[in-house]
Amino acid sequence: MSLRIVLLLAALCCTAEGLVGGAARPVRKAPVKKVAKKAPVRKAPPPKRKAPVRRQSSSFDSSSNIGVTPPLGVFDPLNLISRGPAAYRRFEEMEIKHGRIAMLATLGIITTEAGIRFPGYLSISQDLKFSDVPGTLDGSYFGVPLAGWAQIVALFAALDIAVFRQDPSLPAGDVVQDLPIDWVRYDDPAVKQFKLNAERNNGRAAMMGIIGMISHAALGQDALFPIVSK
Repeated sequence: MSLRIVLLLAALCCTAEGLVGGAARPVRKAPVKKVAKKAPVRKAPPPKRKAPVRRQSSSFDSSSNIGVTPPLGVFDPLNLISRGPAAYRRFEEMEIKHGRIAMLATLGIITTEAGIRFPGYLSISQDLKFSDVPGTLDGSYFGVPLAGWAQIVALFAALDIAVFRQDPSLPAGDVVQDLPIDWVRYDDPAVKQFKLNAERNNGRAAMMGIIGMISHAALGQDALFPIVSK
């Protein structure tokens, strides 16, 4: 009996070893692949708010700007001042130049109406004297030959571009520069401002006056005395 028990135990041991597979072997785990960590997404910084652009004031101090005089003060119905200092400077130069030309034109109308003419010939080839040119608008326009008008335009262009040119570094209207002209200069700031304001206002009045004279002559009336000529 003991032999049978020994054989039975041996068989059970072999069976258990077959089922269990002998000693417990360590189970090898498959290597875990490391997943690369994604870089954190950086959010774009919020856009910086631009500082509000300060627009240039459209008003000027009437006590320091030439041409700003009572009773109107700052008179700018077209809002030209809002275009900036460069445009304002350009408009200022043009106003002074046109005012001076208008004053010369007004003086020319007055002298012509008074019967004053240049001596000599306007055109020798056409046997045309200055005294032969009528003082009316159409008479002076059509009475002067085309070559004469070309010379007048060329003279004014040369004076404006070469002789009396405007230097940007100098005040508006100061076009004499280093020319050998005994120009009147005012050292007193108050007197200088008064004279410049007087020139500016006289130029404005002359521009309005010459427009009125041209309108009178175009309507067939006397340029200076349209009521008397009716």
